[in-house]
Amino acid sequence: MEFVISHLKKSYGKHEVLQDCDHTFEAGKIYGLLGRNGAGKTTLFNCINSDIDSNGGEFFFRDGDKKENIDSGDIGYVLSTPTVPDFLTGREFLRFFMDIHSDKLKNPRSIDEYMDYVKIPEDTRDRLMKDYSHGTKNKMQMLLNIIAGPKLMLLDEPLTSLDVVVAEEMKDILREQKSGRVIIFSTHLLDIALDLCDEIILLNHGRLEPVDKENLGDEAFKIKIIEALKDADNT
Repeated sequence: MEFVISHLKKSYGKHEVLQDCDHTFEAGKIYGLLGRNGAGKTTLFNCINSDIDSNGGEFFFRDGDKKENIDSGDIGYVLSTPTVPDFLTGREFLRFFMDIHSDKLKNPRSIDEYMDYVKIPEDTRDRLMKDYSHGTKNKMQMLLNIIAGPKLMLLDEPLTSLDVVVAEEMKDILREQKSGRVIIFSTHLLDIALDLCDEIILLNHGRLEPVDKENLGDEAFKIKIIEALKDADNT
């Protein structure tokens, strides 16, 4: 299975944020979408998630020669700032989510098994989520996507504001979840992309450009990438 972005464009007035974006993503890999703040990473994700309309192009799944349309349940989107209902406990939130998606869940586990998997502390599971830390809210948001099992997971700067321990836990979870699906992980931090991602895509001047990770060990090549990101941020 592949996820294909074909000639995708998005403009705001005269400002072209995405210019003929084109790339094929393979299942079983984590892709690092690397770009400076303001480069258009969130705009790209919002187009794919149909939160905003694009101005041209298309995106779809492909299985061999067969082109597949995207259903609403095929995409999971983890925001940089997690949004959870403050008036529910973690356990109530997961129970509600699993109940309304019960007909779509494959081999569901118990709520405690899911919470154990992402290391939600036992003493917080029955507390209101308004009292959760940013990292725990992020884990809850990630857990919804693990339970739903979408073909494509979009992660918009999910590790930027997490402490080191939680960030490493999240990385391990993502590595375990990549089998059979496409994960696109946006970041403006080169070191995170190098550590976590199988392949790196640079969003530069509104276009998607693959980056050879083998070259990123070379300091001169790193400087070239950083300079390209600076240029993108100034356009």
